[in-house]
Amino acid sequence: MASSRSKAPKRAANLTIDSDLLKAARETDINLSAALEEALLEKVAAKRREQWLAENKQAIAAYNSFVDEQGVFSDGSRTF
Repeated sequence: MASSRSKAPKRAANLTIDSDLLKAARETDINLSAALEEALLEKVAAKRREQWLAENKQAIAAYNSFVDEQGVFSDGSRTF
């Protein structure tokens, strides 16, 4: 996954945002590009987590069922 430290070249993008929000961001010296990249990194990571969970739902359910029935290898060794 790309990060804000990525070596990928920057590309211009035209965006439309609420004018009051833009004004407030400028008044508070928020770097719009950095803020957008940070927000997009979080959104992309969340979406990829959702997709991974959906793609692996059956395997996770099967593993959980196995553990419910058989336990885990360390059941006899744990002290907690």
